[in-house]
Amino acid sequence: MKLSVIVPVYNMAADGKLEYCLNSLVNQTISDYEIIAVDDCSTDNSLEILRSYEKKYPGKFYVIASPVNKKQGGAKNLGLKKAGGEWIGFIDSDDWVTPDFYEKLLRRAEETGADMVGCDYHLTGEHSMKIGQVVHNNMASQAGVLDKDKYRSLILDSGSLVVKIYRRHIILDYPNRFPENIFYEDNAISNSWMLRVKHFEYIEEPLYYYYQHDTSTVHTITKKRCEDRMEAARVMVKEAKEFAFLDEYYPEIESSFTTLFYVNTLFSYMAGVKKKEFGFVKALGKEMKETFPGFMENKYYQERVHEEERKLIKMHMKSTLYFMLYYKALWGYRNFRKKFKQKVR
Repeated sequence: MKLSVIVPVYNMAADGKLEYCLNSLVNQTISDYEIIAVDDCSTDNSLEILRSYEKKYPGKFYVIASPVNKKQGGAKNLGLKKAGGEWIGFIDSDDWVTPDFYEKLLRRAEETGADMVGCDYHLTGEHSMKIGQVVHNNMASQAGVLDKDKYRSLILDSGSLVVKIYRRHIILDYPNRFPENIFYEDNAISNSWMLRVKHFEYIEEPLYYYYQHDTSTVHTITKKRCEDRMEAARVMVKEAKEFAFLDEYYPEIESSFTTLFYVNTLFSYMAGVKKKEFGFVKALGKEMKETFPGFMENKYYQERVHEEERKLIKMHMKSTLYFMLYYKALWGYRNFRKKFKQKVR
């Protein structure tokens, strides 16, 4: 078997979303591949839809029904147990791909000897094959036989896991799997995978359609989602220690952790969670200081974190109470100005 494509599915039956994804997979231009769809204890008729595809495409389409909801990481782990392909790929069940997506990635791998291949993607809000907003998932400078500079670049800007394929040994020759019962599971393990790769190839062409909608993980901000992001960052550092690459790539891991665990969590929590808890915000800052005490001196932090955010973070490091009061006053003032301008118009 050349390729295994793993599709975690949870409540995707509405509006034909699941069928649009699955149709793009069963109609790929390659023949030697399998699709492993894992239903993560859906409460709609997603499993029924999956069973219909399994019946229609015997020997190509397989369904695993998880008895409990484990989130995407747990569903992917179930899929990995069954995967028999030389290559492994993943796709979110509300996204879709071009008919030649896997053919192009596999051909590039065969031509170059790469053990990880990726491409660009579209952001789109409609189910069609129209070209939407193109996102460059990686950079040409990251491709080729990997050296320390390329590894550093990939840790800082890894790109999305679902628009890549991996030789099976990169994933399955190691016991570690996706963390379960949390979102942001890809962020937790992507560095470990990339640092096992010897040769990465990048196709600068958008072949993957990333569906944007209001219930997407990136658009839904809750305290639980914030906690999941923090846990994913903890796992990322744990993996770096376990596989002995923390010291070698300390500035890059520190920067990645700071962004994932702290900066993104702090500002999304403050902007998106209505009932803000002093204890949560204080604990966030405390753990950040304990994990990477010198994070504000990191060169990537200085380059990549906006000046205003750095100012607020410095304030938070000194006093959680002052930070929260200042933040509330600042955003109250900005909302007032915005509403005032709208009235004037």
